[in-house]
Amino acid sequence: MKPFAIALLFCVVLSDGIMAAPKPAANPAIDMDGYLRVSYAAAKHRETRRLSEADFIRISREPGTIVLDARSREKYDLLHVKGAINLSFPDITVESLKRTLPDQKTRILIYCNNNFINAEAPFPTKAPAAALNLSTYIALYNYGYRNVYELAPQIDLKQSKLPFEATPLKP
Repeated sequence: MKPFAIALLFCVVLSDGIMAAPKPAANPAIDMDGYLRVSYAAAKHRETRRLSEADFIRISREPGTIVLDARSREKYDLLHVKGAINLSFPDITVESLKRTLPDQKTRILIYCNNNFINAEAPFPTKAPAAALNLSTYIALYNYGYRNVYELAPQIDLKQSKLPFEATPLKP
């Protein structure tokens, strides 16, 4: 067969879809376009809700405020802001939020790994665009929580004024 004929046959086969990659089935439980829309809206909302360490400490002491730690239970148990509750990011669901944060108007303060340096065991560094604050903020916003504030700076754990505690080991 001549090269031209082979190329023509190849084009016909591709145009027929016989060799084309199959298109994955739609999944109504996954909405990338919706996620990107919510992420953009959450980013705009977040712009004025980033707190200094001093403001984070002050507001955390006000009645009705919850400090939420979305790291893994393992990292939370190693060290966390004193009084913080743990709801690991993969466990954020409609039901877990109803149990943990039943009132969407509750003031919630969040922090993540990338807020702290010199503490790799409890606060391992993530890529900046993958910082847990971002995904946690977007998730909470997506579920209707708008009274969310985020610890803004990166703080040397050895110089932080935040109170920390570890979860005692069970015997």
